[in-house]
Parts: sequence; C-alpha cells; structure tokens
Amino acid sequence: MDGILGILGTAAAMFVGTNIDDLIVLTVLFLSSRAGGPPKAWQIWAGQYTGIAVLVVVSVIAALGLTLVPDDYVGLLGLLPIALGVRGLIAAARAHGPADDASPAVATGLISVAGITIANGADNISVYTPVFRTIGTAPALLTIGVFAVGVALWCLAGSWLGSHKKIIEIVERHGQWLVPAVFITIGALIIAESGLLGAIDASSDAAIPTSAPPLSRS
Repeated sequence: MDGILGILGTAAAMFVGTNIDDLIVLTVLFLSSRAGGPPKAWQIWAGQYTGIAVLVVVSVIAALGLTLVPDDYVGLLGLLPIALGVRGLIAAARAHGPADDASPAVATGLISVAGITIANGADNISVYTPVFRTIGTAPALLTIGVFAVGVALWCLAGSWLGSHKKIIEIVERHGQWLVPAVFITIGALIIAESGLLGAIDASSDAAIPTSAPPLSRS
C-alpha cells in the first residue's frame, strides 16, 4: 500500500466490505430502540465497538502467529478472501432473494449486540489476518483507526436508516454483490503486494537451465 491515502482507502474498503451485514443489523436494532424496546442506543454503540475490537484483536494475534511464514509466500493467504468472494458471488447468482445474513438476530443489551457483531464477523478474521500480516505497524494502527471511525459512521448510518425502510431494501438487495467484490479485490491486493508473483517467477527461472550441459567425449 503506497502512501497514506492508499492505506486509508484500502482500510475503508475492507471495513465496508466486511460489515455490510452489520449495517443491516444496526438499522434494525436502532428501529427497535426507537420503538421503545431493547437494546438502548448506547448499548448498540458500545456493543458494536466491543464486537469489532474483538475481531481486530483476534486477527492481529493470528497475524503475529504467521511470522514464521516467509514474507514472499504470505501472499498465498490472499487466496482465502478471493475464495470467500468467489463463493459469495456464486451464492448471490443462485439466490432469488436477499442474502440470508440480512435477517439479524434479536439483541437485548450490550453483550448480545457484541455477540451478534462477532458472529457476523466470522469471515472478517479471514480477511483482516493476512492484511495485518503484510503491512507494518504504522499502517496497521492507521487501519485500526479507520475501523474505529467506521464503527461510528456505521452506527450513525444505522440510526438514520432506521427511519428509511426503502434504503434498507436497497442495501439488502445489493449487499450480497458488494461484499464478494470487495473480498476479491482485497485478496488480489494481498497477492500483488506480497511479492508472491515475483517469487514464483524467480523460482520458475531457476528451475529452467540457461544452457544445455556439454556432451562428454569418450
């Protein structure tokens, strides 16, 4: 990722792509809150931050556990989000309605909101881990900062969308295509920036002899 703008853009795309389903969940939760039911607004905010924080911590720990893998071949991890994206596109093509993830569970407090966020973020770890492994400490901290801002924007958007049911339908309709596309893009960036392609080319060149060995004379 070249430059701060590149880091910010990639982090924002990664957050949006991996949290479309959370936006739908937040919208429904804020609808419930405005109707006087649980959870309260502060519990939604705190639960969302707690859930995303857990996903990020797990991803960072998993990334640190990959330090024994040579840097050039860490790019192979990019195949995972690509596979998730392809699977999502296939599922979206076969589906005849909104994605199954659009049906959120019911939450009654901070802990349950956090639990829903973590449950919906099972795939987030698969995407975040290789990214945190391939970038340095400063870019990782900047990425986490973008996530923190993203959670605030997501909560604000969910609160606003709570009064616009037509917008909810649009997000549900197109979210199943947007998420896989972002996953595939992130996976491609991981592979491209890891040096994997260069390592493969070098290995191929080394395996091909430059000239035939001289014939022995009897």
